Order: sequence, then C-alpha cells, then structure tokens
Amino acid sequence: MYRLLFSLVISRVSAETAHHWTMRGLRLVQAVPGAAPALRRALLPRDPALRVRAFGLEFPGPLGLAAGFDKDAVAFETLGAFGFGHVEIGTLTGQPQPGNPKPRLFRLRADRAVINRMGFNNSGSADAARRLERRGSGVIVGVNIGKTKVVPEQEAVGDYVLSTERLARHADYLVVNVSSPNTPGLRNLQAVEHLRPLLAAVREAADRVSPRRVPLLVKIAPDLADEDVDAVADLALELGLDGIIATNTTIAREGLRSPAELVKETGGLSGAPLRDRSLEVLRRLRARAGDRLVLVSVGGVETADDVWERVRAGATLVQGYTGMIYGGPLWAHRVQRDLARRLRGSAFRTLEEARG
Repeated sequence: MYRLLFSLVISRVSAETAHHWTMRGLRLVQAVPGAAPALRRALLPRDPALRVRAFGLEFPGPLGLAAGFDKDAVAFETLGAFGFGHVEIGTLTGQPQPGNPKPRLFRLRADRAVINRMGFNNSGSADAARRLERRGSGVIVGVNIGKTKVVPEQEAVGDYVLSTERLARHADYLVVNVSSPNTPGLRNLQAVEHLRPLLAAVREAADRVSPRRVPLLVKIAPDLADEDVDAVADLALELGLDGIIATNTTIAREGLRSPAELVKETGGLSGAPLRDRSLEVLRRLRARAGDRLVLVSVGGVETADDVWERVRAGATLVQGYTGMIYGGPLWAHRVQRDLARRLRGSAFRTLEEARG
C-alpha cells in the first residue's frame, strides 16, 4: 500500500513538502487524547528478548529514529508510537535559523538514498525546551545539538553550552553534533584539539543544570580518516563520554545510479549507499573502545538483517531515517518484528547476548 502511495503521490511532490505533510499529520495524531499511547500499545516491540539496557534506561527495542526528522520536538510522542525504541530530536541550535535556501532535500530513488543540505533549520533550543518540559514519560528522547550558522567557529563552545543549559535536563541523552556537512566549518570541530574543550564544556554545563547525570555522546562523520576515528574514540574514553553515534551523512558520491543532476547536488548523502562505510566505522570503534562506550550505529539501515549485523558488530543501539522514507510509517515496527524472528532463530536468547 505505501509503495503505491509513494509512487503515485508522494514522489510527485518535493521531498520537503512531503516531510511537512507528514509532520502535520503526526502533530494531529499527537493532539488527539489517547491516540499516541494506543499506537504504542499496538506497534512497539513486545518481545522481551529485544530489550536493551543503555544509559541506565531500558529500550523496548534497539531501533530508534535518527535526528533530523523531528527537528523542533513537535511530534516525538507520535513518532515513538510507530515502533521506534527511541527518538532523537534536533539538530537544535542556540539561535533560531531558517536553514539553507530551497530546494535543499532530494530523493535518489534508484539508490534508496536522500541528499539534504537543510542547514539545521530549527526554531532554536529555547523553543524546543518549552515543549520538552511538558513531555510525558512514554518515549525515550535523545536531544541533538549543533552550532548556529552565524556564530563564528571560535565562539562555538559558548553556543553549544547555551543549548546544553536549556535542554540537558529534558534529555534522556544528549548528543553533540559536529559532523553535519551543511554548516560551514562545523566538521572542523571533529579535530581532537577543538573537540576536547567543546565536549568538556558541554559536560560541565550539563552537570551544572541537570539534577541527574545526563549521558553525553558525540556524533561523527563517515568521512573521517580511520586514524581520526581512533582519535575520537580515545578522546571519548579520556573524557568519560557515554557513547558515540556513527555515522552522520556523507559527502562521498561513489557508485550512485541516480541521474547525474541529482548526484551532483551538494549536501549530505544518507541511505543505502552509506551502509558499508557506516559499518566499517562501527567495527573500528568497537575494536578501539571495546564495550567501554555505547555505540549507536546509523547509516544505510533498511532491514532487520542490517540491524542484526550492526548489533553483531558491537552496536548497542541502531538508528534509521531514510529507511522510513522509503519504507513508510510502519517501517520501524516491521524491522523490530523481523528482528525478533531473526533472534529466535539464532543461538542467542537475547539481543544483548548477540552483541559482538
């Protein structure tokens, strides 16, 4: 049904328009008393073998929604009811910003991929904090923060700290995003000499404003050289971070089959073409850090087999986004259901036993 709807209707409108339609629908569902809890009861994973412990929380299943879909924390309750074990909101910045000029979101259907150069379009961390303050306890919510575009690179730390002060107390975990290719200079912050003071400052700010210790993670790019991946892992261990999210979108374009006019669009590529590199980075992080960090794998995740492969490679949690664009609103529910079947046919009793 969804494939037919996608082919006949959704694919005929711009990707960003389709996203806005989706968000309006999700907000309408969220406004109906009892609707989101009813969906959760029907669609959330029920198999106790899929439950995952991380950050002092119990996740009903390993698959969550990556940042970028619900940028402003307006529909996470409904999104969490569609089968996702957690929802990561954002990226949120210290100041509201419109993002880059349109068009800025492109489907590459032949590659089951998307190119985006959204540019952290969001209403700002203060606005999102007001909504998060009123959230219920049903959905595990991660909060992803980034740098405001107009803030100079040398003032980036203060911008991240501002968002941390507003959001940390409302987050089940907090993510420092230094890996989007769509904010000029942002990826420079992945260099260890810049990343160390940034992460230390965010950690201090979170501890200062939150009555509990908020788990802190950093999200890295797939385009990092292997030695830089190692350096980030070492830094995360040095600073006592809780985990790493690997990976963000890529600027690489090798091997794509979509029309050249789409492939040449600037921005970050997500979806199936990212699978191999994302898995490589995960395996490298696992080899470097062992089980001392929670590893969240994202990039090219489409099926239960993909999730299983990430778990076997050392991921505690897995995230998707583009998979839902092509798979429809029940995508996460289907993947978690199929993963439970895959687990029952394996030599392991629980998903945590299966983790490599």
